[in-house]
Amino acid sequence: MRPPIHTPAIAQHGRAATIGERRAGQHWQRGRQLAASGRWQDAAVAFGAASRCAPHDALYWFNLAHAHQHCQAYEAATAAARRVLAIEPDSAVARRLAGQCLAAQHRWAEAAACLDELPGGPPRDLDYLRELGLARHHANQFKGAIETYFQALALKIDDALTHYRLGLSFWRLNLKQEACECFRTVLALGLPGLEIGVQGLLSFFERESCRWELAQQHMSALQAAIAVLPDDAARWAAVFAHLTLSDRPLEQLKLARACARHIAGETGRLGSGATAPRTTDGRLRVGYVSADFHEHATSILMAEMLEQHDRAHFAVTLYSHGASDDTGMRRRIERSSETFVDVQGLSDGEIAQRIRDDGIDLLIDLKGHTYNGRLGIFAHRPAPLQVSFLGLPGTTGADFIDYVIGDPVVTPLAHAAHFSEKIAQMPVCYQPNDRRRPLPAPPGRAAVGLPEDGLVLCGFNQAYKISPQVMDTWCGFLRELPQAVLWLLDWAPQARAHIEAEAERRGIPRQRLVWAPRRSPADHLARLQHADLFIDTWPCNGHTTVSDALWAGVPVVSFAGDTFASRVATSLLHAVGLPELACADQAGYECKVLQLARDPQARARLRQRLVEARLSAPLFDSLRFTRDIEALYRRMWDRHAHAQTPDHLPADRTAVQAVENPTP
Repeated sequence: MRPPIHTPAIAQHGRAATIGERRAGQHWQRGRQLAASGRWQDAAVAFGAASRCAPHDALYWFNLAHAHQHCQAYEAATAAARRVLAIEPDSAVARRLAGQCLAAQHRWAEAAACLDELPGGPPRDLDYLRELGLARHHANQFKGAIETYFQALALKIDDALTHYRLGLSFWRLNLKQEACECFRTVLALGLPGLEIGVQGLLSFFERESCRWELAQQHMSALQAAIAVLPDDAARWAAVFAHLTLSDRPLEQLKLARACARHIAGETGRLGSGATAPRTTDGRLRVGYVSADFHEHATSILMAEMLEQHDRAHFAVTLYSHGASDDTGMRRRIERSSETFVDVQGLSDGEIAQRIRDDGIDLLIDLKGHTYNGRLGIFAHRPAPLQVSFLGLPGTTGADFIDYVIGDPVVTPLAHAAHFSEKIAQMPVCYQPNDRRRPLPAPPGRAAVGLPEDGLVLCGFNQAYKISPQVMDTWCGFLRELPQAVLWLLDWAPQARAHIEAEAERRGIPRQRLVWAPRRSPADHLARLQHADLFIDTWPCNGHTTVSDALWAGVPVVSFAGDTFASRVATSLLHAVGLPELACADQAGYECKVLQLARDPQARARLRQRLVEARLSAPLFDSLRFTRDIEALYRRMWDRHAHAQTPDHLPADRTAVQAVENPTP
C-alpha cells in the first residue's frame, strides 16, 4: 500500500485513544492483512469500518480508496479519496489517487481539475505531471497537456513515455511534424511494449502528411517487428493505422490479436457474460456502443437504420461514451432508440455492469480499434453475444468478440482465416445508408473553385489513403486527359504542400489540382455533384466518401484487394447496381477511368442510373437493410439459444423473410 500517513492520527498526536479510535485501528490492521493477501474486497470492508469509527483520520479513507481502486470500484474510490483531501488538501498522493480514479471513469476534465488543484500547484514529480498531462489531453485541453509534458521533460528530458504522450497531444492540434519528432525520439530512447505502436503511428502520421518515403520506412520497420512478434504476444498497437495502410490481412490479424490481448490484460478480469433475466415480452435486446453518436460518419450512415428497428421484436439501447456536440444529428440519434444511455463518465467495468444489468442479449461495437474505441468494455463480457459492426473495416483480433458483420464481398467466407471473429454476412452490403439525407442543389462551379469547363476527377478520400502508387496513377490520368483537373480534399497544409510537390515531380502543374476545404455534410453533398468521376484509392478504399459520391450521382471507379478495407467500394458498387465499375485489378481500373473520362454520354447514363438508384437500389433501401440485419441478429441468437457456439453465417434471404413475416 502507499499511504500518505503511515500510522493512525491518534498515534501521531500521542493522546489516549477513544473506544471508536481503538476499534478503527483494529479494523485497519485487519484490512492491511487482507490487502497483503490480495483480498481487496474484504480489505475494503475493513477499511470502511475503520473510516466510520474514526472519520477524521485521513489514513483510513486513503486505504479505503486504494482498496476500492484495486476492486475497480472507481466511483467509490474517488469518493473516499475526496474525503482524504477534505482532511489533508495538500496531500499530493491522495490527489493523484483521486485523479487516477476519475481518469479510470473517463471523467477526464474532473481528473485534470483535481490534479491541478493542489495548493501551490502541481509538484515537481514526474509521475504526477504525466498523469495531469494525460488527463488534460483526454479532456481536449491539448495546449495545457503540452505545457504539462514540457514541465515533466524539464525533470527528465529522456523520459520516453512523456515524449510519446507529448506526440499524441501535438497530433490532436494537427501539428503532425512535431508529433512525428516526438515519436522518433521515443524510438531512439526505447519504450518497451510500445515500439510496434509507435512505428504504426509514425507510418500513419507521415502518410497523413504525404511524406511517403518516411511513411514507408516506418511501415517496413513495423512489418519486420510483426514478423518476429510471438503468436501469444500482448502489445498495444496502432491497429487502425496498419489496417488502412497494409494489404496483408494475416499480418493485420496478428497485430490485432496482440492488441486485443493487451486490452484484455489491462481489464484485469473478465465477466461471465451472464445478464439479467430475460424480459417476458420476447424481444431481442440489442445494445449499440459508440463514442460517435453525433455529427460523425457512423451516425450519418446509421441514423435511419436505427429509426427503422422493429420495436415489436427488438428492444434497442444506445450506450454513448463520447461527448455530445448538441447537433441535430445527436438529437436525432437520441430519439432513434427506446433507451439512450450516456456512459461517458464511467469506467469500462462500470459500463459493462450497466449493460449486464440491462440484460442486453447482443452487444454491438461500432468503434473497434479506432480513435476513442472502448474494447475494454467488451473484454468484461457483459453480453452473451458480442459483435463488431461498421466502425472497424477489419478484424478486432479479440476472443471476446464473437462475430464481425460483413457481406459476400467485403468478408467472403474464403477470407475467414483473416478474422478472429466468425463472419456474419448481410445479404447485399454491410454498410447502412440514410435515404433521408438532403441533397441540396449544387452551387456554381466557380463557387467551389472549379473551372467552368473541363473534366473533374474527384479523389475525396483522406490524405493517408493516397500512396505514391495512387499518385502515379492519378497523374497518369492527368497526362492522358489534358482538359481534366484533380479535385482533392484540403485536409491539412502539410499534405497539400507535399501532394503539390509530388504532382510537379510527375510533370503535373499544381494548378491542375483543385482543393476543397472542409464543409458541412449538406454543403459537401451539394458541391460533390460537380464531379464527373470519383476515382478511388487502394489498398484502403473510400467508404463513407464513396457512398456520398453515389448518393450525389457521381460514378465511382474502384477495384478490390484482399482486405476488408480494400473491398468496401466494390461492395457499394454492387449494392447500387453498378458492378461494372468494380474492376478486377489496377489495370482494369485505369482502363475504365480513361474510357469513361473520354465518353461523356456513358457518364451521363451512369449518372441517370444513380439518380434512379436513390429510390430503388438496395444500397439506399434502409428499411430492407434494417430487416436484413435484424434477421442476422436473430440467427446469431437462435444459435446461442440452442447452446450452439458462434459459427459463420452466410448471406441468407430466407431468414430475412422470416423476420418480415414473423410467426405469431
